[in-house]
Amino acid sequence: MLGAASMIAFVPSLDLTRSGAFYADVLGLSLEEVTPYACVLRGPSTMLRVTKVESLHPQPFTVLGWRVDDVHAVAARLAEAGVDLVRYEGMDQDGAGVWTTPGGDRVAWFNDPDGNVLSLTQFAR
Repeated sequence: MLGAASMIAFVPSLDLTRSGAFYADVLGLSLEEVTPYACVLRGPSTMLRVTKVESLHPQPFTVLGWRVDDVHAVAARLAEAGVDLVRYEGMDQDGAGVWTTPGGDRVAWFNDPDGNVLSLTQFAR
């Protein structure tokens, strides 16, 4: 039914100006529109609506992620931009904060300005 339809991702934000700057200036998404209700950004194949909320309790799991070719290179660029990778107790993350799954995929996590968990994944295959 929806297999051919374009997907739209949503993340909540308390401050659209701050979030719009993060997603556009730091992460490199194209900022298309800002309204009192949302920032509309676009990546190569997905629209992201950063939606204004009055209260926010960030979830402890990934809400948005990117497939990348080299997780360590992207993580290093994020670090240069002042973004810290998240380290989780009990996860065997390397010095850069990257975890390798039993299947060989590499994953790194970071937070947006509202504490939403975002991720990078480099698939083994």
